[in-house]
Amino acid sequence: MHRNNLLQKLHAYRTQCPHETEAADRLIAFVESNPDCFERSLEIGHITGSAWVVNKAGTHVLLTHHKKLNMWLQLGGHADGNCDILDAALREAIEESGFQSLETVSTEIFDIDIHLIPKRKTEPAHYHHDVRFIFQCLENEDYVVSDESHDLAWVEIQALEDYTNEESMLRMAKKWLNRYSV
Repeated sequence: MHRNNLLQKLHAYRTQCPHETEAADRLIAFVESNPDCFERSLEIGHITGSAWVVNKAGTHVLLTHHKKLNMWLQLGGHADGNCDILDAALREAIEESGFQSLETVSTEIFDIDIHLIPKRKTEPAHYHHDVRFIFQCLENEDYVVSDESHDLAWVEIQALEDYTNEESMLRMAKKWLNRYSV
């Protein structure tokens, strides 16, 4: 089954983050009940892959000022049928940053989030079931702003609240600082 890899990662995440059991259970149920969960055409929602991209020193995270949502967020986007969500997150991060490559810090899920995307033009409101991984920029940290962004910025992780008060963003900052910060 093409969803097994993601389901195994989600079950491991559920065990590692017991305070996020409710969100993990919702995401697991969504994946189990929707064979086409990786397809954007699933109108109720779909799996997306995101990237918490840190600089070489691990002190800053690369954020995008997202055009459609008009807010500062981590890089990421639609799986577009790719059931290897880690690969989809990496692809999106490279596309949105202009980096040639990124180092995968861990193949385990870093964070999950389920959030409503508002109706836009002919697209109905739907949920993004977002699966997030950590990547690190070990080479040139000069990014290129893509068409999907108003801007990109290296933001000091300890000062993330200057850019966003979005709960899941602050949760990722706290996780990073507690687990990986020197």
